[in-house]
Amino acid sequence: MATVDSLHALLEEELKDIYDAEKQLTKALPKLAKKASSPDLKQGFEAHLRQTEAQIDRLEQVFEQLEMPAKGKPCKGMKNLIAEGDEMIGEAEDDDTRDAVMIAAAQKVEHYEIAAYGTICTWAQLLGMNEVASLLEESLDEEKETDQKLTSLAESHINLEAADQGDEEEQMSGRGGASRARKSSTARGARQQAAARGARSNRGRNRSRRSR
Repeated sequence: MATVDSLHALLEEELKDIYDAEKQLTKALPKLAKKASSPDLKQGFEAHLRQTEAQIDRLEQVFEQLEMPAKGKPCKGMKNLIAEGDEMIGEAEDDDTRDAVMIAAAQKVEHYEIAAYGTICTWAQLLGMNEVASLLEESLDEEKETDQKLTSLAESHINLEAADQGDEEEQMSGRGGASRARKSSTARGARQQAAARGARSNRGRNRSRRSR
């Protein structure tokens, strides 16, 4: 690793890191889209791939403004997140559970990128690099939007379907008989109500933000 003796040098190192992270994602996202059984989730991964490619273009503009070669350095954080996600996905035994796992893995990645872009955007602002900060902030906003979309997908139906799949398997195994089936139905109803409350809460927060 290069010597880091100033905030400017630190910014340059972190730009190389997130550049490599985005490059890794362009290889991982098509695999996720192929494995997704939910059409909405598949489309979400495909849209995020296009978004990631645009973010790479922005980073290359940043490198050009800083008169740096557009070259990354191995991002161990992203590599480990992708490897962990692959392991979790491989352990899922049905399509609904696999979709839920993929959302969880994708959101871990999103939170990593939100933290990375938020940090380097702040540094660029402190260093008076307004054009650089603007480009990075655009990518930061996109990462936040993607995270919200994944949450909406999970809450609207994917997590519920994964939970129902587990209930059905327990009923088919014959453990607990009718009593377990009644409990399963009650739990399913509770989850649906919770999802509905979450959706209403999200809509309320969105209206509040728009009013401000």
